[in-house]
Amino acid sequence: MTFLRHFITLSLFLLVLPTSADASVLFSEWFDDATLRLNYILSGTNATQDIALHTMARLPQWAGRRVNLDKLLLDGNGQVELTDSATGQRIYICSFSTLFQEWQHSEEATQVRRAFETVQLVPMPRRTAYATLRLYNSHCQIVAELRHKVSPHDILIRRGRATSHHSVTQLHGTTPDKGIDLVYVAEGYSPTQRELFLSDARTAMDALFSHEPFRTLRHRFNVYALFVPSEREDVSRPGEGLWHDTPCGSHFNTLYSDRYLMTEKLFQLYDLLEGIPVEHVVVLANTQTYGGGGIYNLYAMTSARQAWFRPVVVHEFGHSFAGLADEYFYDDQYETFYPEGVEPWEPNLSTLTHFDKKWAHLLTDAAALSEGIGVFEGGGYQSHGVYRPSDNCRMRTNEYPTFCPVCRQAIEKTIRYHTEPI
Repeated sequence: MTFLRHFITLSLFLLVLPTSADASVLFSEWFDDATLRLNYILSGTNATQDIALHTMARLPQWAGRRVNLDKLLLDGNGQVELTDSATGQRIYICSFSTLFQEWQHSEEATQVRRAFETVQLVPMPRRTAYATLRLYNSHCQIVAELRHKVSPHDILIRRGRATSHHSVTQLHGTTPDKGIDLVYVAEGYSPTQRELFLSDARTAMDALFSHEPFRTLRHRFNVYALFVPSEREDVSRPGEGLWHDTPCGSHFNTLYSDRYLMTEKLFQLYDLLEGIPVEHVVVLANTQTYGGGGIYNLYAMTSARQAWFRPVVVHEFGHSFAGLADEYFYDDQYETFYPEGVEPWEPNLSTLTHFDKKWAHLLTDAAALSEGIGVFEGGGYQSHGVYRPSDNCRMRTNEYPTFCPVCRQAIEKTIRYHTEPI
C-alpha cells in the first residue's frame, strides 16, 4: 500500500465554525411546531431513476434542527428542499442517502427494475410551500427530481398518531427543540425480552458516548429506547431459509450481501416512531449473527447479540449521523462508488480531485506525530484511487478504539450544525 504521511496537532473541541452574514431562516416565522412526513417511492435500474410521492402525514412536534434551516453541511446522495410558494425562498434543506442508490451499483440493477421506499421528515410549513426531492449519481449530477406542492390545508395529509409501544428516556440532555433526538428501536425481541432490549440500548448508548466528540457534547443529545415486541426472537436470515415477521421487517442478505442487515420497509419503521421525538434512528436486532448497516440521515441497524456489538453500533451511527464513509477496502464491488476525478461528499474520503476542500489544511503542522494524519491510499471499498486520513479508525476496523481526528472533527461539525447557528 502506498501512502503519503504528514502529521498535525488538531484542536477538536475548540472548533469555531464560521458565522454567516446572511439572514438566517427563522423557524417560528415559517414553520409550525410539527413534522411533515413525506413518503416516497424510488424506482429504476442501474441507469434510470424515478421518484413518486406516496403519502404525506402531519405529526406532532418538530424534533429536527431549528438552526441552519436553509444551509447544507454535506451534499449527500440526495436532497430534500422546501421553498415558500409565494416568494420562492428556500426555507429548509437536508441531504441524505438511500438504499435504492446503493442498489443501483449492484449487478442486479442491470437486470431488473426495482422500487424502494424512503421517508423524509421535514418541518411543517405554515403556508403553502413546494417540496423538491433530488437524487444525485456518483458524478454528483442530478439524475432525478420531483417537485410537489405542500399545503397545510390539504385534507389528504394524514394526522399522525402516537405510538402504542413503550419508550424509555435514556438520556435527557436538553429539550427536544434544542437537542439531537436519537431513538433506539427493538427488532426481533420477544414480548418477554423488554429488559434485555433496554439493557442492549443502554450498552449502545454507553458505547456511543465513550467516543469523542460524543462524550464531550453528550449534553446536546436526548436518547430514547422504543420497545416493540416481535412474535419470536431473532430476525430473518434468507441465506438460511429463515424468515420472521418482525416490527421493522429487517433481514440479512440485503442486496445479496451476507452480513448486510437492513430493512426495505421504511414506511413500516417510521410508523413505529410516530409520536416520539425523533431525528436519528438506530435499530437494534436481537440476533447473534454479525451484521448491520447505516444510511446517511435515514437510519442505522446492527445485531446486538454478537461480540462486536459496541464498536459496530458506533461505526454504523458514524454513517447515518455524520455521513462518514467506510475506510476499508476489498475491491469486490460490482461497480465503484467513487469514480476518478470526482471528489466524494463524505468528509473522510478523497480522490485528491479537490483535496483542498478536505483535510489538506491539516497537513501543514508536523508537531504532533501521535495524531497520524496523512493521505493513505485505500478506502470506500477501493484499494486504489481513494484516500483516507489515517492508517486506522473506527470507520475502518472494529479493533481500533477511536474515530480518527478527521472523523472526530466531522462529527463535531455535525453536532454543532444541528444545535447552533453557523
